[in-house]
Amino acid sequence: MASPPRCSPTAQDRECKLPPLSAPASEYCPGKLSWGTMARALGRFKLSIPHTHLLATLDPLVLDRETPPHLLPEKHQVPEKLIWGDQEPLSKIPFKILSGHEHAVSTCHFCVDDTKLLSGSYDCTVKLWDPVDGSVVRDFEHRPKAPVVECSITADSSRVIAASYDKTVRAWDLETGKLLWKVRYDTFIVSCKFSPDGKYVVSGFDVDHGICIMDAENITTVSVIKDHHTRSITSCCFDPDSQRVASVSLDRCIKIWDVTSQATLLTITKAHSNAISNCCFTFSGHFLCTSSWDKNLKIWNVHTGEFRNRGACVTLMQGHEGSVSSCHFARDSSFLISGGFDRTVAIWDVAEGYRKLSLKGHNDWVMDVAISNNKKWILSASKDRTMRLWNIEEIDEIPLVIKYKKAVGLKLKQEKKEAYLKLKQG
Repeated sequence: MASPPRCSPTAQDRECKLPPLSAPASEYCPGKLSWGTMARALGRFKLSIPHTHLLATLDPLVLDRETPPHLLPEKHQVPEKLIWGDQEPLSKIPFKILSGHEHAVSTCHFCVDDTKLLSGSYDCTVKLWDPVDGSVVRDFEHRPKAPVVECSITADSSRVIAASYDKTVRAWDLETGKLLWKVRYDTFIVSCKFSPDGKYVVSGFDVDHGICIMDAENITTVSVIKDHHTRSITSCCFDPDSQRVASVSLDRCIKIWDVTSQATLLTITKAHSNAISNCCFTFSGHFLCTSSWDKNLKIWNVHTGEFRNRGACVTLMQGHEGSVSSCHFARDSSFLISGGFDRTVAIWDVAEGYRKLSLKGHNDWVMDVAISNNKKWILSASKDRTMRLWNIEEIDEIPLVIKYKKAVGLKLKQEKKEAYLKLKQG
């Protein structure tokens, strides 16, 4: 396949077109998105759907009816001081509300050694934030002409990319805010991620059910895999070695693609009982977590395809009261966080297998979650137009967490005792 022309870093407004991946599609027009795009949006809650009569058929929970944009209330007021989060009296987690977007916040990240925050929104903007005072440091210019569905940032926080429903992926220099390049596809982009080494960008497609891996420096195509899944992609990501790409889909399937051999290494069919919304690797690369409309999270061995359905991991399937939209491992994999339709952020102890805490406070779907590298902060993005920055540094000292830990310890002791008695009697 011929490579597209290289984009000049100084030619900010020039477009860099990849070879057509499907039949030519019209420019983005609100209300005229494809069925696959709308369905994917409900899978990870990435798009507000104007066609309310479709909701009952698309979401197993029959989602609330969407309010037209012109009827939405004015921008949320920002509390001036730190307030206590979570309505549970025993779980006082301090948080800050960051308000500045005019529509649902679809994606969020920590960057610049946890000193800055990055967000993308349906208001067609990508913003850089100062978490200390909650102010917007930069609105990235030459912004998309349609809702931003996902952002990603290099490990060194030098470059930012954003995928939008205008069928483009844009890249900026984080320090200067300068647009580096723009790639336009002939199909809707539903996910985009940098590889950990910053060399590649993977994009997930809606209508074509495929993924595209691109060289992030010279903007050339490494591989395009059409019909990688049988239905729309919902999320894709690189492993820590930047050699494998995991993708999940509305078809309930997980696939692992090898960049070097250009082959599918692993396929897990019917991984969940409903559409899979998101996926993330542990930092060792040995395990993959998936979240789903079926209200569950699962952890998989990516070498064998085996679901860790014994011991601690079973309880990851009991935590959210609605579809799970997102998941993210702490850097040392000691805990996992997830966000969902029930408006909560769940914190999971991976080793012991229990939910340490449920963070409440958002007024609508939690669409994305992130953890700081130092594990002291959690960031959540919501359809309520805000982000929340939660301070979890002293989470193990919270009475409710201590209570849960004791309950888990007693349960494990009881299970060991029962196992011993059975062994003795047998």
